[in-house]
Amino acid sequence: MPREARSQRVEAIVLKHADFGEADRLLTLYTREQGKVRALAKGARKPGSRKGGHLEPFSRARLQLATGRDLFIVNQAEAIEVYSSLTEDLEALGYASYVVELLDKFSADHDANQALYRLVRDTLGRLARGEELQLTVRYYEVRLMDLMGFRPELQVCLKCRKAIRPQDQYFSFDQGGALCPDCGRHDPIARPISLAALKVLRHLQRSSYQEARRAKPNRDVQVELETLMNAYVIYLLERNLNTPRFLHRVRHPAKQKEKP
Repeated sequence: MPREARSQRVEAIVLKHADFGEADRLLTLYTREQGKVRALAKGARKPGSRKGGHLEPFSRARLQLATGRDLFIVNQAEAIEVYSSLTEDLEALGYASYVVELLDKFSADHDANQALYRLVRDTLGRLARGEELQLTVRYYEVRLMDLMGFRPELQVCLKCRKAIRPQDQYFSFDQGGALCPDCGRHDPIARPISLAALKVLRHLQRSSYQEARRAKPNRDVQVELETLMNAYVIYLLERNLNTPRFLHRVRHPAKQKEKP
């Protein structure tokens, strides 16, 4: 947001918040108009605050932001979508956390991208409605890669430039896409990718969400794709993520209890 603007109305998704002072809340927002910004909601933690209930993580709200010395100040907040159903399903909550964590890590401050805003808005809505979690998040990852300039090449081998044939292949993080078996087996950091998983990624790349829903990968392919995409994201960001560990604990609670 231009600093000379004293006040502006925006539509925003709350990515995260933290306590600030005795009663305030520090927010990281992704706005439709200005991209990612940080703002202070004064008094949001006070009992009966009119702002607090409109500024929970993942919620979408209309905000009046004023320019402060170092941060924007939330003068007014009106929730559009709260997505309260996410708190009733820990796995859906974990995926929603993953969605906003990727948005936070990949986006720069004050860099508006309305297509990215719509993608995150729609993805959170799908998760809240209980649509198929794995497919929803894989579609989000593929579209996020497109918007951030990291679309993987899946049609030709990135080394020899030959067309990818219908067989198991390799995926190269540093080159950004597929390698044929001849090239991939000589690349020490390329990962194998099954033909079934490659077909799903190709389908997601070329499809609208409604078309993408026709994909019905089995459990093994779902696990393969999640592992691959998580690793690719970590490679691009050059840092680990918090939410995959949370999802692992949700799915395998017995293993957590076995730890001393």
